[in-house]
Amino acid sequence: MAFTRATGKHRRSSRLVCSGANFAGIATLATTGVVASLANPALAAPADAPAPAAAETGLLQAIVAADKVAKTVDEQARAQQDAADKAAAEAKAEAAAKKRAAEARRAAEEKAKEERAAKARAAREAERKRLGSFVLPIEGSSLSTPYQSSGGAWSSGTHTGIDFHAGSGTSVHAVGSGTVVEAGWGGSYGNNVVIKMKDGTYTQYGHLSSVGVSVGETVTPGQQIGLSGSTGNTTGPHLHFEARTSPEYGSDIDPVAYLRSHSLSI
Repeated sequence: MAFTRATGKHRRSSRLVCSGANFAGIATLATTGVVASLANPALAAPADAPAPAAAETGLLQAIVAADKVAKTVDEQARAQQDAADKAAAEAKAEAAAKKRAAEARRAAEEKAKEERAAKARAAREAERKRLGSFVLPIEGSSLSTPYQSSGGAWSSGTHTGIDFHAGSGTSVHAVGSGTVVEAGWGGSYGNNVVIKMKDGTYTQYGHLSSVGVSVGETVTPGQQIGLSGSTGNTTGPHLHFEARTSPEYGSDIDPVAYLRSHSLSI
């Protein structure tokens, strides 16, 4: 008795099964990189099965394509990482350079500040020394009449100061720092200036042809206070200089010793 194979809805084409397996493997490859169908023994072809047709090699092509895509993705990832590392290194180097520049700038500013402070201190010290120094009232002159010389030319009978050689119009200087307490006509002294010195003593400059300061004015060592002349009780142009303990006549002290006590050679 002969049998015939029934046909109907329960029979599926073997070709469709194979194709479905191929599509399933490709889909799995796209998401996991592994062809699930190759791990399923039920889908493996028998050992004596004929070689697949050219149309059935799409799975291999898909694997090769997926490998290429993965390699490209890896290369892109490495390139991006290299670029990020390079950018981070450049940013770090730039930050370090800015920090060094800022530190160098601060150091330079601090040095300049210290130098300015040192110059200011030196200037103040120089000014302090200058204000505390003494000079001769007539530069490059010498004495013509000494202190306490006797004679009828002086009302007290003796010379109460010293005279410096000086032609009319020679510059007369304050011997030190002080404040002018008298400036103008002084009787037998002619035009004269009296200065209260910083140390509490007084100095007088007589027989001036002109007076260049006013009462209350502060003067410094070497400042011009007038011009020499022959006003008042005098026989010719010269400078009469006195050192006193008060602004009044008769409180005179040795002017040579006074000047020498302030480191002046005379």
